[in-house]
Amino acid sequence: MATAVEAKAKEEDSAAPLIGGDGDGDDDDDEHGSKERVLQKYFLQEWQLVKSLLDGIVSRGRVSDSSSVNRIRSIMDKYQEQGQLIEPYLESIVSPLMFIIRSRTIELGASDEILDIIKPICIIIYSLVTVCGYKAVIKFFPHQVSDLELAVSLLEKCHDTNSVTSLRLESTGEMEAKCVILLWLSILVLVPFDIASVDSSIACNNELGELEPAPLVSRVLGFCKDYLSSAGPMRTISGLLLSRLLTRPDMPKAFIRFIDWTHEVLPSSKDDVMGHFQLLGVVEALAALFKAGSRNLLLDIVPSVWNDISGLGKSGTAAQSPLLRKFLVKLSQRIGLTCLPFRLPSWRYMSRTRSLGENVSSASQKLDQPDADCATSGVNSQCMQDDEVDIPEIIEEILEVLLSGLRDTDTVVRWSAAKGIGRITSRLTSILAEEVLASVLELFSPGEGDGSWHGGCLALAELARRGLLLPNSLSKVVPVVVKALHYDIRRGPHSVGSHVRDAAAYVCWAFGRAYYHADMRNILDQLAPHLLTVACYDREVNCRRASAAAFQENVGRQGSYPHGIDIVNAADYFSLSSRVNSYLHVAVCIAQYEGYLHPFAEELLNSKICHWDKSLRELAAEALSALVKYDPEYFANYILEKLIPCTLSSDLCMRHGATLAAAELVLSLYQCHYPLPDDKQRKVAGIVPAIEKARLYRGKGGEIMRAAVSRFIECISLSHLLVPKKIIRSLLDTLSENLRHPNSQIQNAAVRALKHFTVAYFGDGGQSDATSTYLDQLSNQNVAVRRGSALALGVLPYQFLATKWKDVIMKLCGACAIEDNPEDRDAEARVNAVKGLVSVCETLTQEREQAPALAEEDVMSLYLLMKKEVMMSLFNALDDYSVDNRGDVGSWIREAAMDGLERCTYILCKRDSLSSSARPLGVEHLPNLSNDALVENDRSLLFDSNLATTLVAGIVRQAVEKMDKLREAASTVLQRVLYNREIFVPFIPHREKLEEIIPNKKGLKWAVPTFSYPRFVQLLKVSCYSRSLVSGLASTSALLEYLQGEDHENHDRRKSREYILSCDVLWVLEQNRKCDRVITPTLKTIEILYSKRIFLNMETHTSTFCNGLLDSLAIELKGSKDFTKLYSGIAILGFIASVSEPVNSRAFSHLLTSLGHRYPKIRKASAEQVYLVLLQGGDLVSEDKMEKALEIISETCWEGDLETAKQQRLQLFEIAGLEMAVNLKTKTVPSRNGGQKRPTSMDENASYSSLVESSGF
Repeated sequence: MATAVEAKAKEEDSAAPLIGGDGDGDDDDDEHGSKERVLQKYFLQEWQLVKSLLDGIVSRGRVSDSSSVNRIRSIMDKYQEQGQLIEPYLESIVSPLMFIIRSRTIELGASDEILDIIKPICIIIYSLVTVCGYKAVIKFFPHQVSDLELAVSLLEKCHDTNSVTSLRLESTGEMEAKCVILLWLSILVLVPFDIASVDSSIACNNELGELEPAPLVSRVLGFCKDYLSSAGPMRTISGLLLSRLLTRPDMPKAFIRFIDWTHEVLPSSKDDVMGHFQLLGVVEALAALFKAGSRNLLLDIVPSVWNDISGLGKSGTAAQSPLLRKFLVKLSQRIGLTCLPFRLPSWRYMSRTRSLGENVSSASQKLDQPDADCATSGVNSQCMQDDEVDIPEIIEEILEVLLSGLRDTDTVVRWSAAKGIGRITSRLTSILAEEVLASVLELFSPGEGDGSWHGGCLALAELARRGLLLPNSLSKVVPVVVKALHYDIRRGPHSVGSHVRDAAAYVCWAFGRAYYHADMRNILDQLAPHLLTVACYDREVNCRRASAAAFQENVGRQGSYPHGIDIVNAADYFSLSSRVNSYLHVAVCIAQYEGYLHPFAEELLNSKICHWDKSLRELAAEALSALVKYDPEYFANYILEKLIPCTLSSDLCMRHGATLAAAELVLSLYQCHYPLPDDKQRKVAGIVPAIEKARLYRGKGGEIMRAAVSRFIECISLSHLLVPKKIIRSLLDTLSENLRHPNSQIQNAAVRALKHFTVAYFGDGGQSDATSTYLDQLSNQNVAVRRGSALALGVLPYQFLATKWKDVIMKLCGACAIEDNPEDRDAEARVNAVKGLVSVCETLTQEREQAPALAEEDVMSLYLLMKKEVMMSLFNALDDYSVDNRGDVGSWIREAAMDGLERCTYILCKRDSLSSSARPLGVEHLPNLSNDALVENDRSLLFDSNLATTLVAGIVRQAVEKMDKLREAASTVLQRVLYNREIFVPFIPHREKLEEIIPNKKGLKWAVPTFSYPRFVQLLKVSCYSRSLVSGLASTSALLEYLQGEDHENHDRRKSREYILSCDVLWVLEQNRKCDRVITPTLKTIEILYSKRIFLNMETHTSTFCNGLLDSLAIELKGSKDFTKLYSGIAILGFIASVSEPVNSRAFSHLLTSLGHRYPKIRKASAEQVYLVLLQGGDLVSEDKMEKALEIISETCWEGDLETAKQQRLQLFEIAGLEMAVNLKTKTVPSRNGGQKRPTSMDENASYSSLVESSGF
């Protein structure tokens, strides 16, 4: 529920920039500026546009363009939550529009044309009603007496028109017109004359009975009764109209007749939809009548109406309709207010001042006078004396209905009931008010549900706001409110109670506004810690903001409060929007003040570390540790002692949160330099063995506990806790077991713990057998074991790796490669192997100086091994394009490989710079040596030109991939390599061109295709990068832009680009034979380029390119079941067949052969290409045989019988003068497997999927 507290806080936080201006140095004084300028500056920003549209409507006297109505309505809808900003313009908008409606109705009468005029205008007016409310809008409606009959006739015309809004996407205006006219009538019926004197039809009707109302009134009543059955807003507005019409002094006849009609409708409720809406309308209209009518008029009908609604409230219809129950509660309270005479009770609480400024100014004054308290509270023996007031018996029944409404399941009913409790109590005696308060407090008993607690809070807030909750009763109310502030009941996998906590904060907010600070001094001391606890640690953002707003209201209203302003500034509306910020920053800031640390710690200990939300438990553990610095002794002696037994609790949430909290506390105490006693250290060290002894890893929650235990081991390792050797070995076994777990989160937690655990407890490398264990597990059949062992090797310290570094590196290099057995392949294991390999290299090279265990020759061997094996393994990982049911899982390996290549490059370059006589150079100090001089020393360096070229080419290929994330990662890596200011990376070919393409700027949008592709495609001009770029390029549009160039560019330069690209394309086809991942998109790209006449006009090079392409097609299309590849290949054959001799006859022969393909779809596509080739003319078929060939192609059903297709194909071969045997021969192409037939392993499911997809399903 959006409480008034949160809304008030939002208003106060957003008011400052609104009042203070835009801060741009504008010295204009708003007080002396024109009203128009002030309105434009602060209110309706689109006023000039709205005004121009309205001027056009007014000048024409109608809406000529419906788009203007839609534009005005869309503008108004933006102010739905801030309607007060439009109110200054209402007169300028509503008055001219209503003038059009009035004048055109007088002019045209009740004709069909008048509806077409008023409906779009009413749409604009009704949009204002929805934004600003009807009360603000109807003030500007015309209200001449003569308009009454005019409006009734107009309503009659609209009433007879059937609405077609439900059949359209947008409203046509029927509903809006009815609503606006009904609102207009609600003003007109208030004319201070007898309506019978206004009704012109009475003069023509002499048969009017004594009990008959005027005809004009009868017509209005008839319309309203019909609209009471409506499901739209006309129901509510017609109730408003009836309440104003029937409560006039001259309407007793119509009033009685309407009450009789409601008496007939209420008992005879129907089960159909229209009957239900009629029931809602009648009850709502009665509620409006009891609000507008005088007490003398309504007292006579109270018994009958109460009997009707009493029975209705107990019926099944009311039980199924929250809206009906809300109206019944509203009607019940208004009946009660009618029965009780209006009075201001002398016993109610009156605060001394209602001004915030007076409260603040008087805050510094001492209130020691005994008579001041009596004056402020207004509660003394004389004030408590009640006047003799007769309370009708019906009030007890009404109060019972309202108290039952506070328990309702729907918020709207509870809110209405709470309002009723406050209103009726204000007219009771003090003794009865105390009984009402006691009944409300009974709603907070443990057996009541969350709805009762919520309703009770709303009722207490209403009583406090109205001064009906006396200060001497606060002692009974405050404990209940404190319980409500922490109300949170677990129900299955979630909890309920946020609305109760929200409402409890609303009660506290009401206390701050209702009571004088002398009466609230002790109460605020009790409430403040609880309010701030909820403001900082509640799970829901609305509760945090509501509590902070309540505290802010109390600080502002109740005068000076210790550190109140500082706390309000820290816990504002925006800082509490983030739960993490509230827990770790706002709460820590508030806890420094006296009186808040211990309540905060108790709240986290008792409520949050055992919360049902796992993420909240983890956050609560961090928050608890963040408070340790204020009182380490308290947390060590009290909090930690309470946490240790909870780690073995039978409740999963409790033991998980307690384990995490104990871990974070131990680490925080160590960081605060607070030493734990030895006995307490032994207790903490025994937590994990006790958990394992209790077998708490098994069953539900075992995975959660494993992650928590890993974090616990990490924290005690960081804090260097005293742990016995036996437990150390046990903890290492625990981590090893967690490393084998298939859950990646558990593995990562174990790896983080192992990194610090080995340093803390095996600093001398005594457990080097762990290295051998993890090495053996790299070849384990269990993929989870392989994943964990690869990560574990990456975090082992230098001492563990120094003796077996070569075996570790070689094993990890092998683990980076794709497994030979398809069943053993696992993408995550290869990703972890890549990460582990790079981490091992960094550990061996960075920490060697700290613990020298390698001889100098071994050091050189290490770097050479990195150059030859590690770098090559990472380059091979860039070719990992594995795919499974999750998609391109190889992208994970490629992304990790790029990061690893960057880090290994820095290692090699740093070694080169240290071993050379020259000092290390940064980008800002480029080497003065020429490139030739660098090449001379190339062979003696670890990072040579070959590595540099291969590195950049591999990353460039990833930078033009299809995946946005991968492109962004590759571009970022390349940018860091080019501009690293600590380690200069030499030998990068065409460095200037790369720096031009990849500038040294932050925030570049490399993931956006239109930004990245046009930049990298420029590298096609560079021979050392072009082939890698072509093999990975996924954007044909960028390639076309590159080839077509700019208009003023030289023609020869364009042809040169085509020739270079054609050579690169042939190389890609040759190097990736039968690799559909590369071949299929390459063929598709060639097809698109051919369609743009690219590669067809390269003069002598065209024939060479086409022959090479035909050689590749002969291999790729043979036996292929990939429809995408087959379609592209056939289209390419069609383009080649249209070029000059001799290559076109070979392509045409391939096309004719495809006419006998086993797939009908392919035969049909081939026939279409043959037909297009023949239509283009040429010398493939002689002119006298052309007609016969076209006839065969067009009349043969190529999707039909295969044998028939083959016979027709044979005729085409004869017509073309080609032999079948010629087509089956292709140029001799060397085979990779020594001329042996290459086995093909095709995926049957994939081919069937391709077949189904190509068929259009």
